[in-house]
Amino acid sequence: MILRKPIWVLSCFALVIGIALLQLPKLRLDASSDSLLLQGDPDLAYFRESAEKYAGDEFLILTWEPGVPLLSDDSLEPLAAMADELERLRGVASVTTVLDVPLLESPPLSLTDLARADSIATLRDPEVDRELALKELTTSPVYRNLLVSERGDLTAVQVSLQADELAESLLDEREALRAQEREGALGAEKADRLAQVEADYDLALARIGAERDRMVAAVRDVAERFRPYAKIFVGGVPMIAADMMAFVRSDLVTFGTAILAVMAVVLWLIFRSWKWVFIPLITCSATATLLLGVLAGTDWRMTVISSNSVAVLLIVTLSLSIHLVVRYRELQRQQPDAPREQLSAGAAKLMMVPCLYTAMTTIVAFTSLVVAGLQPVIDFGWMMTTGIVLGFCSAFTVVPALMVIIPDKPLTTAGQAEKPFTIRFARVVQQHGRLVVAATLGLVMLSVAGVRALEVENRFIDYFKEHTEIYQGMELLDARLGGTIPLDVILEAPAEEPEVAKETSPSDDEGWEDDDGGFFDDVFDIDFGFGADETQAAGYWFSVPGRQLIDQVHAIIESRAESGKVLSLSTAFEVMDGLYGGKLGGVELALVENSLPEEVNNALVTPFYFAEAQEARLSVRVMETSESLRRDAYLKELREQILEETGIEPERLHFTSLLVLYNNVLQSLFQSQIMTLGAVFIAIGLMFWILFRSLALALLALAPNILAAGLVLGLMGLAGIPLDIMTITIAAIVVGIGVDDCIHYLHRFRDEIAVDQDYRAAMLRSHSSIGRAMYYTTLTVVVGFAMLTLSNFTPSLYFGVLTVVAMIAAVAGALLLLPQLIIMFKPFGPDHG
Repeated sequence: MILRKPIWVLSCFALVIGIALLQLPKLRLDASSDSLLLQGDPDLAYFRESAEKYAGDEFLILTWEPGVPLLSDDSLEPLAAMADELERLRGVASVTTVLDVPLLESPPLSLTDLARADSIATLRDPEVDRELALKELTTSPVYRNLLVSERGDLTAVQVSLQADELAESLLDEREALRAQEREGALGAEKADRLAQVEADYDLALARIGAERDRMVAAVRDVAERFRPYAKIFVGGVPMIAADMMAFVRSDLVTFGTAILAVMAVVLWLIFRSWKWVFIPLITCSATATLLLGVLAGTDWRMTVISSNSVAVLLIVTLSLSIHLVVRYRELQRQQPDAPREQLSAGAAKLMMVPCLYTAMTTIVAFTSLVVAGLQPVIDFGWMMTTGIVLGFCSAFTVVPALMVIIPDKPLTTAGQAEKPFTIRFARVVQQHGRLVVAATLGLVMLSVAGVRALEVENRFIDYFKEHTEIYQGMELLDARLGGTIPLDVILEAPAEEPEVAKETSPSDDEGWEDDDGGFFDDVFDIDFGFGADETQAAGYWFSVPGRQLIDQVHAIIESRAESGKVLSLSTAFEVMDGLYGGKLGGVELALVENSLPEEVNNALVTPFYFAEAQEARLSVRVMETSESLRRDAYLKELREQILEETGIEPERLHFTSLLVLYNNVLQSLFQSQIMTLGAVFIAIGLMFWILFRSLALALLALAPNILAAGLVLGLMGLAGIPLDIMTITIAAIVVGIGVDDCIHYLHRFRDEIAVDQDYRAAMLRSHSSIGRAMYYTTLTVVVGFAMLTLSNFTPSLYFGVLTVVAMIAAVAGALLLLPQLIIMFKPFGPDHG
């Protein structure tokens, strides 16, 4: 049908492509943090519960570093104007600057003054002493290295974003229904409701993502207008997500086009015919369009992880196309007078079985990702499976049809007699077979050493090059404003709380003065909102034992080199100690819980204390740029240190934040990929056994694939490239790419050895024929994907480099190691050569 009516077939195919193109405007990229979290993770449920308690709204951070004194009018007036503009932006809940925070020492207040004050001074008040204010901002345990740098020349502006109540409501309902589903208590009606809620929540996430992108762009526009007054960087988790997706979009368009252009040049240099340039590239482009059309039409959203699916599909489809082209040209050299229909049919018939098996084994490699537990990785596996099916169908539809329609360029005598470059690989095997084996053993040892050095780590700052704004902003926040990545440490009060009445004030009235009208003498004249009986029921964390525990945990966290700024009730107590003139005792602590003015309470107590559950929260900024930061080790060691030094029960200590959740994702992905990699090789080995009907051949074919995967992972370890959410899929990609070459080579070698049972002659013929297609594919992909090294997005750069290494390792294994193993073990019987 394809060869008899190629124009009709291509017209139908073009119609399908047209339908796919119409869907492309609906294509969505999902940048939400929800897409990168491990569903079913107990820490995820705790994180969401904790966020509700402590009002964990998303926020952006702007740094403000003027060229004039920080608290001068020339700095504060444009800062106030910028804050006003930011606050007027749609979606902004509030903006907090150095102008808005309560000042307690400018001039100094006593606890009595603080308790009786109607309002607390800020830098917006003209009577504030700015010299004292700068001293307070640079020395206060609350503001130092968080709001203002220690040198007093840099401040932060926090832009809190409005929460989406509809999305939060849908999320709560979805999680409740999913919990019932896990327990098997979900009826048909609730199952329908769950499906509807999930669909509505996905739509809400898409809307929120678009709003966040718009918000980040608007904030950047405002910042740009005020850059004449100060050096400004924009940061924060929403910006990281927005920039990651912006880089992905840019790379898809810019480098996708550049890769195709470079591939066109390489194909022209190889074949010297526009026919053989046009056919592979139009097939690859059509397959990519079909996949994107399917994704857009079904609202199947790509993430930063699955965005690589188009590039990998390009490799798979290009390989299929070039193998068909090379086989066609081989038949053309053998039968120069044969019609194009006959040559096309012959090429398709001869390549159908090996190409089908390469597609199937590649699908097996990518289905290993389906058990990952992380939805974007699962989606990547299914997207590649879908894409490979589309690529196989496209290659065996478009390529044969175009071969028939487009006239051939006559083969020159020189072209027919020309020896392919791949013969040199065969000569190496013939003359230096032992060296090939020795080099392989050396690479095995190198790979083992590299894999042992491989780390599972995720540093978002490493995703961006040093000259980018987001890198410089994160670096500045780490170096001078207390760190970048948030971590919350939650402490639960013991079951039995001590009675405050039994606590003592400072022993023997030490620190108390009777003649200064101090806090203790005046305290009973102030209405704190509770009577004597209620004082007895003050929270555990406002007792001496509670404070001692918080102080101890606070100090432990601060002692870690990876920890940046730490805020907690310990910080509030330290401030109150300064106002009181000594360390607060039990009675003072209990009274402070309810005596602070609202603005001070909101700044020092509310973010770190949840009275209903009697929980204390320690807010930590982790240093993203710290060379010693290893998230998993940091979390485990910090937990062990707190438990050991404080004696707190393990069930009373909780860590939560996106740092914890992403670490859980990485550890889960690493374990699942390592566990399934062996199963993938077993499955591929069984497919080899079925294809070649020989266990020996199956084992020989696996060797180069295992070596290629080990080599890529080993080089990552030696180069210090960690396994993270972006690179964790590289093992599946390497296996998926590597199996193609081995199947094609073995399938052709089996045909050639049957001619004369001469292993070396069969190797030469195989290298001259199928080896040529393998080499052309590798050369085209390597040169094209080398373009990704120019990307500003490091994961794209790594993907390009690792793909190049994987392609070279795969073709070298198939053209050097595999033939040497075949000659050594002679799986096809005795050698008659």
